[in-house]
Amino acid sequence: MPTWPWNWDWTWCKEPVASPSIRPIDPPDGLAALREINEPHPANPLVNPADPNDKRRVLTRNDPVAYKALGYGKKWYEKWAILTGVFVVQLSMNFNAAAYGNAGEGMKEKFGVSQSQVKLGQMLFLVMYAFGCELWAPWSEELGRKYVMQGSLLFVNAWQVGCALAPNFATILTCRALGGLSSAGGSVTLGIVSDLYEPEEQHYAVLYVVLSSVAGSVIGPIAGGFIQTYLTWYWVFWVQLIFGLVAQAVHCGLVPETREHCLLDEEAQRRRKAGEDPKIYGPNEIRGSFSKRTDFKQMLALMWRPYKLLATEPVILFLCLLSGFSDALIFIGLDSFPLVLGQFNFTVIEIGLSFISLLAGYIIAYISFLVVYGYEGRQKKKGKQYTPERRLWWLLWLVPLEPIGLALFGYAAFGPPKVHWWVAMLGAAFIGIANFAIYMATIDYMIAAYHPVAASATGGNGFCRDFLAGLAALFTGPFYKEIRPGTKWQFSSPTFILCGIGTLLCVPVFVFYFFGEWFRNRSPYATQIEKEREEDREAREHAIIESRKVTPKSTPAASRASSPARAGRVDRGGRIMEMMRLRPKKEPIDIGIEELEI
Repeated sequence: MPTWPWNWDWTWCKEPVASPSIRPIDPPDGLAALREINEPHPANPLVNPADPNDKRRVLTRNDPVAYKALGYGKKWYEKWAILTGVFVVQLSMNFNAAAYGNAGEGMKEKFGVSQSQVKLGQMLFLVMYAFGCELWAPWSEELGRKYVMQGSLLFVNAWQVGCALAPNFATILTCRALGGLSSAGGSVTLGIVSDLYEPEEQHYAVLYVVLSSVAGSVIGPIAGGFIQTYLTWYWVFWVQLIFGLVAQAVHCGLVPETREHCLLDEEAQRRRKAGEDPKIYGPNEIRGSFSKRTDFKQMLALMWRPYKLLATEPVILFLCLLSGFSDALIFIGLDSFPLVLGQFNFTVIEIGLSFISLLAGYIIAYISFLVVYGYEGRQKKKGKQYTPERRLWWLLWLVPLEPIGLALFGYAAFGPPKVHWWVAMLGAAFIGIANFAIYMATIDYMIAAYHPVAASATGGNGFCRDFLAGLAALFTGPFYKEIRPGTKWQFSSPTFILCGIGTLLCVPVFVFYFFGEWFRNRSPYATQIEKEREEDREAREHAIIESRKVTPKSTPAASRASSPARAGRVDRGGRIMEMMRLRPKKEPIDIGIEELEI
């Protein structure tokens, strides 16, 4: 029976099975063998090898038991429960960015401000959101993901109260700016994904998080239309607060700590307390208290690195510009949809519901990526190897839908009676498909090509998306009103200009798909990353395989396979299995049954 690309592969949601072709690492010399005798596991090096009196060792993720205690070792349903908590948080944060526009008319009447002044609140939130993501990321590395995300949500919710009770418009602008700066966003949520999955297994998890990110931006105006029609303007902020509190509660209940160093510290403390290994310490424990290990210079370097990558890596720069432009189109739509669809006599609620076309595009793109990743997963099981540029393959087919969708929307902007409104909806759906594909494929490619600095590379992606979306909030109104005003081209011309820009930004996708390896080979970051990855590959694969043999830590220590009490039994069991594997067929074998301890 032939294997078709659309045959469904259900193994993506379950734990991967260890490949029997991966062999354990062999000690390279006698010193390594001696170290293996003197230590519980050679993956845990001495803290200070130069001091013979210092017997402390650092627990690392290459220890099989420790690996099982990390996010990588969780069951598949535990991982997806965590991702669902992240999904709700990401929906809430992007909802906050988009729903604000529906409070505009009420604020203009209440505070006597202009439309341009109202848009400042949109711009400030998104621009500060762009910087806030990079601000929170280093703290999540030191303090852990859970506490940082909870702190972020707490601050964001507090600023919503400030907006709802604001006595003047200046207070709203201040609270919006602080709310954007307080939003941890994708830098932390994608960090949680990297805590749960190896780079080769992240596709479906990243796909799920990307869906939440883009969906939140369109749920905002959909719900906002009803709020604007039936409630007063400040209820926009009360609804954001209610959603934020629900997201915070869901995150608190479903998402445990996933940061690797924090979990290694907990595992080391557990071993010392249980008496299993009194000399083992976690990475952060070795470095001392938070105040001692906090290096503000290093944190500033981490926060600066996304911008440095944008400035020095052409692959990241052009893909991030494409991603940022694509996201800006959604926020341009918050202003252009009322202008274009108003020609068809759409009400406020109907204009909000028109964003369902974008949501439909996102869902279509999401399903298409599920099919593509399922097909590639089956090919990898057959031994086929892919380069990082393979992550851009499906984008080659979907990225042209963005200029096509803009062309359709521009044609629909001529209005009735020549054009029906469904043409605008079709164009918006095409833009939604392309926007999802661009965000997903560019992040996926950066994770593959720039791991472990993928957090900085994807941080640059998020920065461009939020920053350009914030700028779009300011120029969209004049852009659609000042070009050939009063003519039939007034709303079409700006859209056709965007179509031309979108066409030009599609070109780098094809360039990097065919010549991406050439660019990576000339990148100091990418070449160093690939070298380090190859050096660590065998140790990491060995830890993954051994971790799947580890008995859960709730089992008594004496019954674990790694305990001295069972060492003889495990060794004899392994010898028996080896004898059975090597014996000739139909030849009886003496397995020494009298030696077995049952």
